[in-house]
Amino acid sequence: MTQTKKSSSRDPRAQSAAGAIERICEEITRRRRFLITSHARPDGDSIGSQLAMAFALDALGKSVRIVNADAAPEHYQDFPGMTRIEISPRIENPDVDAVIVMECSDLTRTGVTGFEHEFIVNIDHHAGNKMYGAVNWHDESAAACGEMVFDVIGALGVPFTQEIATHIYLALLTDTGSFHHSNITPRTFDICRQCVEAGVNPAVMARRVFDSNSFGKLKLIGALLDRMELVDDGRLAVLYLDDQMLAATGSTNNDTEGLINLPLTAREIQAVVFFKINDNGELRVSMRSKYDVDVRRVAGQFGGGGHKNAAGFTIAGPLAEVRQGIIARLVGAIAEGLQSRPPV
Repeated sequence: MTQTKKSSSRDPRAQSAAGAIERICEEITRRRRFLITSHARPDGDSIGSQLAMAFALDALGKSVRIVNADAAPEHYQDFPGMTRIEISPRIENPDVDAVIVMECSDLTRTGVTGFEHEFIVNIDHHAGNKMYGAVNWHDESAAACGEMVFDVIGALGVPFTQEIATHIYLALLTDTGSFHHSNITPRTFDICRQCVEAGVNPAVMARRVFDSNSFGKLKLIGALLDRMELVDDGRLAVLYLDDQMLAATGSTNNDTEGLINLPLTAREIQAVVFFKINDNGELRVSMRSKYDVDVRRVAGQFGGGGHKNAAGFTIAGPLAEVRQGIIARLVGAIAEGLQSRPPV
């Protein structure tokens, strides 16, 4: 497996990554029993990162459990290893030597409790990580957590099997918005090349991830777009979702994955905000954008985080009281981002 991030005396970031990888590998080598978890409402990066690491630990003869707060969306269920993921909000008596937490800026994001006092390895690429682990590797330059897991697996000397490569590719494909986001680097495509060489079929992967919708999801798409609002002269799309809409379309929360990206296919739309209205009065606010429109800065103003083109936060409602303030900040982000938009 080719190493793509090398230490250099001129590159402090690379030096820091090399040191973190070395420490993580030391801890993995000397420990036997592992628990892996990631954030609630798992996406392709969290699932891919967890299972790639699990298969690597299997190859080293380690004992591995994977526990998540929520089940993955249906179209991921036939990927290798999915049946080994346990769904539980709490782990009683973990009985492990270490917990590897993927993609979480703080432990509350896992939605899982009961392991807080264990030895924790924290691997994350989101802004605002609280460095809660005994070992922390935080790299905002990574296009996906899967890139970081790829480096750890390589440093461990584990063969890059098709199973591992499938999950690394899944992480990269999904967390880059199918290679739409600005966090992509040449390294991202080099890792993809190695995945393909290991047996991954990009066309099949794209079909499995993006063309495996339920009929309920198709109905939900129609309902969401029918209620979509356009503001800022059509540059900002506003989507709304509540449990009544899910019930009416015969869909579930898992069917909402990726829907926020649909309006961005329109040329004029530069950003999307998706308001998910929960029964308890909370609002889950997700945002996506194009080019240099930085939605992460908007999320940060409300205690959230993410990436420049994909971010979110949770805020107390009601919607009518907070909607306009959020939209105003997004309109400002669009105006600022358009000033430096690259030529087509």
